[in-house]
Amino acid sequence: MSNTLYDQDFFAWANEQARLLRAGRLSEADIEHIAEEIESMGRAEKRELVNRLIVLLQHLLKWQFQPGHRGSSWEATISVQRHALERHLDDNPSLKSALPVAIEQAYRDAVIEAAGETGLPRKTFPVSCPWTFDQIMNEAFWPGHR
Repeated sequence: MSNTLYDQDFFAWANEQARLLRAGRLSEADIEHIAEEIESMGRAEKRELVNRLIVLLQHLLKWQFQPGHRGSSWEATISVQRHALERHLDDNPSLKSALPVAIEQAYRDAVIEAAGETGLPRKTFPVSCPWTFDQIMNEAFWPGHR
């Protein structure tokens, strides 16, 4: 079992590393763990992108395939997720290059979620995402109309 501050008290370790870096004391910094944490932060940003896409795509699918259940709650969720995705991509512009894979990953989960919530069989939904990213993000786009 490791006895390092990194393993025992991450918060204290992070503050200590920030202090060392700001003081220019790189030789004393835990460079390997710092690099590991920075990589982890990048993965977390990509997960956030995929998770927001899952929620948005799930609600777009429900909107299209259950028009009789459309309501202000679904509409609000779609709008909020569009805005959140826009902010997330503004904060992390390099994630735009990951969008094709992120949409593909998110769509698979969105279909599972939409099927579970609607009671419709998975085969009801298209095998791959039927919309472009521009459509997904367009405030005027509502599949099957409003």
